[in-house]
Amino acid sequence: MFRRNALNKLIEWSQSQNRKPLVLRGARQVGKTTLVNIFAKQFDNYLYLNLEKPQELKLFKDIVSVDSLLEAIFYVKDKTRKKGKTLIFIDEIQNSSEAVAFLRYFYEDAPELFVISAGSLLETLIDKKINFPVGRVEYLKLHPVSFTEFLEAVNELQSLELLKKEKFPEYGHDKLLLLFHKYTFIGGMPEVVQSYSANRDLKVIEKIYDSLLTAYLDDVEKYARNNTMAQIISHTIEKSFSKAGHRIKFQNFGDSNYRSREVGEAFRTIEKAMILQLIYPVTNTELPININYKKSPRLQVLDTGLLNYFAGLREEIFGTNQLSDIQEGLILEHIVGQELLALNNSPLHKLNFWSREKKDTNSEVDFVYSYKNKLFPIEVKKGKTGRLRSLHEFIYRSPHKYAVRVYSGKLSIDNEKTVHGTEYKLLNLPFYLINRIEYYIDMLIKE
Repeated sequence: MFRRNALNKLIEWSQSQNRKPLVLRGARQVGKTTLVNIFAKQFDNYLYLNLEKPQELKLFKDIVSVDSLLEAIFYVKDKTRKKGKTLIFIDEIQNSSEAVAFLRYFYEDAPELFVISAGSLLETLIDKKINFPVGRVEYLKLHPVSFTEFLEAVNELQSLELLKKEKFPEYGHDKLLLLFHKYTFIGGMPEVVQSYSANRDLKVIEKIYDSLLTAYLDDVEKYARNNTMAQIISHTIEKSFSKAGHRIKFQNFGDSNYRSREVGEAFRTIEKAMILQLIYPVTNTELPININYKKSPRLQVLDTGLLNYFAGLREEIFGTNQLSDIQEGLILEHIVGQELLALNNSPLHKLNFWSREKKDTNSEVDFVYSYKNKLFPIEVKKGKTGRLRSLHEFIYRSPHKYAVRVYSGKLSIDNEKTVHGTEYKLLNLPFYLINRIEYYIDMLIKE
């Protein structure tokens, strides 16, 4: 398995003096178990528990101390305890409220142990009376494979090194853009990326997409509080892939007769499973962000590869040099959103866009990005041609005069002027450099 960037986060966690049990978040099949298995190689003892197995689930019944639990785990796993560091990984922890409650005792009574837990829909599947021990656990979210991880997986190591240079060299532009197109087509689900890396066979990965989508739909009964809500959630998941990138309304979502309250509950439940995210607009141009939850959100699904497969856009995307010609740029916006999400491993990290809705005119900037106590507008475009009216509206009202355009052209910083006559600096960032947006924003501010 190829290396994930989150492995560095696990190493940082393990070296922290005030380490707490770690709750690893993320949708099913984003590689949580594989990541921990790789991380475990640096430990003297590794105990993996899957609480979907009855025998391992029983271990947390009537256990009164960490020592007795450890003794039971080593016995059931038929392992001899060695001297040195011990890592315990409790997978599918949502199946045991006792296991969740026990995390606090790992923190209080056995700080020398390294404990990681993971599970699906942790907020809704556990007994409502049992919460994660406040202040005694920490969290890390795992995303689908990012573009830099994709490059390593497909052995494009020279291209990966080019991205790390102080200033990206122009001679690498065409090849990196082509690789980014492939990444946009394939997406970031680890099994898909691994299969493509090994076989370079696009037909084989279609079966993986199908099985992933089927698995998410099969999980619906676990998400739902009753049969009616199960039907609404299933409908919402299926229709979300065709609505991704669009602003949506809950009422009658996906040409249904479902009410706004029912669809809203379905979306909130699916968000907790991390299959999708609702991106809400902000109305201000400076921090703190003022999110308007009364306005229609835009829909971002887990992975652009899954979106392409479900929407039937696979061959069209793979063969084009201009992604923005497809679905009016929605695929472009979506993959940029996916890359921006991958920059932050906090489960609380959300995407937002900027919107100004007036009687006679509407303005909308694709994303806003909080960095260095500023709110930066990000527009996703095909190239240098095309209007930036919404960006100009944002800059006109912003206390700073910096903006970002993510596009298929080459890296540059331009001095621009809005339609109002306001001068500002525009960072033109190629798609393949989204992962270094903060580095290049620093460069933008210094110029």
